[in-house]
Amino acid sequence: MAVKQTKAQKKTDYDKKLCRLLDEYAQVLIVAADNVGSNQLQNIRRGLRGDSIVLMGKNTMMKRSIKIHADRTGNSSILALIPLLVGNVGLIFTKGDLKEVSEEVAKYKVGAPARVGLVAPIDVVVPPGNTGLDPSQTSFFQVLNIPTKINKGTVEIITPVELIKKGDKVGSSEAALLSKLGIRPFSYGLIVLSVYDSGSVFSPEVLDLTEADLIEKFAAGVSMVSSMSLAISFPTIAAAPHMFINAYKNVASVALATEYSYPQVEKIKEYIADPTKFAVAVTAAPVAATSAPSEPSKAQEKEPEPAEDSDDGDLVFGLFD
Repeated sequence: MAVKQTKAQKKTDYDKKLCRLLDEYAQVLIVAADNVGSNQLQNIRRGLRGDSIVLMGKNTMMKRSIKIHADRTGNSSILALIPLLVGNVGLIFTKGDLKEVSEEVAKYKVGAPARVGLVAPIDVVVPPGNTGLDPSQTSFFQVLNIPTKINKGTVEIITPVELIKKGDKVGSSEAALLSKLGIRPFSYGLIVLSVYDSGSVFSPEVLDLTEADLIEKFAAGVSMVSSMSLAISFPTIAAAPHMFINAYKNVASVALATEYSYPQVEKIKEYIADPTKFAVAVTAAPVAATSAPSEPSKAQEKEPEPAEDSDDGDLVFGLFD
């Protein structure tokens, strides 16, 4: 018969386990475990087996173990976990891809009934249709202002009804109605709140970023740097091309407004002095582009083919020989 451990022994074992995991793993998912049952949690552990370890416990015990371990090892980066241990949370230690582990955790959600006093995580809408309840239940629907009619001896809901709004507490009438209709509107599971990776803490939304999203955000950042640099006339790599172009425009404007000239601006002055030259240059370019390929083709059509003629000649003389 196994000897039952005391509370002090359990705390010691828990502290050793948490410290070992902190040494072994550099990536941790902080998850909310509200309304998650023991069977559901066991299924999640079974699904993550091999790559990840789920550790639950009291926040005070986890904070204490993390502080002691940080002082003992000198690894102060793990102290970033302490502010995240608020509410009913747990830790998932992993060496795998954080996005894949987060998606695997999200699979283990189970439907749950609307219990009285529970805060609704989503809007609950009762769909129209036959409820299967007898006409004696009509008064129950009238209390909740749900339009109904009697159809073939049963109560039928006429239009969709928003029964509970997100963030509202479930009342006794709403809970009873959903129970009668057999509707389990809520689903619960472990929800990733934050991600810890080698001392850095970030939101789980970062895991959903793709390479295209990163390129778009980087381009937006470069654009902002360029705009600010141009506004304060501070040279940067992003703003340098624009600064050179603007400087060239200023020099060209001065040259056009005065008699000063240089080779690059003489052509512009010619176009300003005689606008027809610009019109001719614009129309001539497309014509030249379309006519150029046609000339070689005509030349190729007119070009004689001596090889074939010589072969025919040799064949004719060969027959008469």
